[in-house]
Amino acid sequence: MRAVLVANPKGGAGKTTLATNLSGHFANQGKVTTLCDLDRQQSALRWMAFRDPSLPAVTGYYGGNQISLSLPREADWVVVDAPAGLQGYKLTDYIRAVDRVVVPLVPSVFDMAATEDFLNSIRSEIRGQRAKVAIVAMRVDPRTRAAAMLEEFLKHFDLPIVAYLRNTQNYVNAAAAGATVFDPPRARNKKDVEQWRTLLEWLEN
Repeated sequence: MRAVLVANPKGGAGKTTLATNLSGHFANQGKVTTLCDLDRQQSALRWMAFRDPSLPAVTGYYGGNQISLSLPREADWVVVDAPAGLQGYKLTDYIRAVDRVVVPLVPSVFDMAATEDFLNSIRSEIRGQRAKVAIVAMRVDPRTRAAAMLEEFLKHFDLPIVAYLRNTQNYVNAAAAGATVFDPPRARNKKDVEQWRTLLEWLEN
């Protein structure tokens, strides 16, 4: 079993979008995939309720803030959708329980300011394990000034950006049907799937 935590202390950063689409990718690869929803709003589980049974299966459950005790060992991949406001000893427990940590981050001054303490905490937790954590830039084109601003901000934390995901309604439309950009028909989301390539390589290597 391999586990990846998707975490950011700020709501609206794209955690559930990342978590559900990661689950969809692994399921489409034929992996036994479980989505652990730790957020009290249970948005990821609501997404699963709309998922067509004909699509590759993703199982899921509400973790109840007990990640280290509840990760299913029989799964190939467990994707953990963390709650907003994650910090302190729970953050420490979660980081220790997983193989990788993905932090979605929107390149706005508000999101970066709200995430600064969180990134400092993560940096302290992963001393000697720098390869365990990476950033995904959400709703941004890498050629823009906003992307450059985010890259400059992240220099202080020495954390890599492993993917830039564009702002598109494809994610919204897929989520409304309990689907992901990795589910059929794939041709419709070809551009979006390509943007995930570097993130998936980082996770799977």
